[in-house]
Amino acid sequence: MKSYIESLEWRYATKKFDSEKRVSDKDLNLLLEATRLSASSFGLQPYHVFIITDPDIRHSLKEASWGQSQITDASHLFVFANIKNFGPELIDSYLKEVSDIREIPAEGLKAYGEFMKSKLVDLPEDVKENWTAKQTYLAMGNLLSAASTMQIDACPIEGFEAEAYDEILKLHEKDLTTSVVVAVGYRSKEDETQHLKKVRRPKESLFTHIY
Repeated sequence: MKSYIESLEWRYATKKFDSEKRVSDKDLNLLLEATRLSASSFGLQPYHVFIITDPDIRHSLKEASWGQSQITDASHLFVFANIKNFGPELIDSYLKEVSDIREIPAEGLKAYGEFMKSKLVDLPEDVKENWTAKQTYLAMGNLLSAASTMQIDACPIEGFEAEAYDEILKLHEKDLTTSVVVAVGYRSKEDETQHLKKVRRPKESLFTHIY
C-alpha cells in the first residue's frame, strides 16, 4: 500500500470515470466506515449521507449538476445532506448513544447535554444550517483520503442545484438539504486530467510557524 502522502499525491478530482468499473461491496463498506468515523463538532454528525446507484435518479441528478458526467459514470454517488434546523432532540439522541455505547448512566451526561444545548439550540436557523453544512465537509475529507489510500478515485462536486437535488431526493420531508456531492469509482484511461501535475500552494506561502 502506498504511503499516505503518496496516496494524496496520486489522487485528483477525477473528471471522467470508467463506467464499467465498480467499487466492490467490501471496499464500499470500508469507505462508509471511514466516513462514519469522521470528526464532527461535539460528535453530533448533524447530517445524512445518501449512496446512490439508481440510474434513473442519477440521470435526474446529472441534469441538476450542469450535465457533469461523473454523476452517472462513477460507480457510486455520495450525497451529503445536512440538517437544516434542529432542537434539543439532536443532542438527546446523541447522548443516548453515548450512554448505551459507553455504559454511562444518562444522568451522568445531563450537565454535558445542557452545555451543548446552551451553545447550539438557540442559534438562528441560518447559523445552524451553516454549521451543519460545515460538518459534512469534515466527513467528505475522510472519504476522499480513505479512497485515495485504497486507490479508488473520487471527485468532490459543488457544481449542482441544491434545490433540485432536495426535490429529487425528497430531502425537504426529512428537513435536510444537499451540501456537497462526491462521485466515487475508477478513472477512465481517457481522462487527460490524471496526467497533469498537482498544483498546490507552496509551504512557504501556506503555513506560518509562530514560536
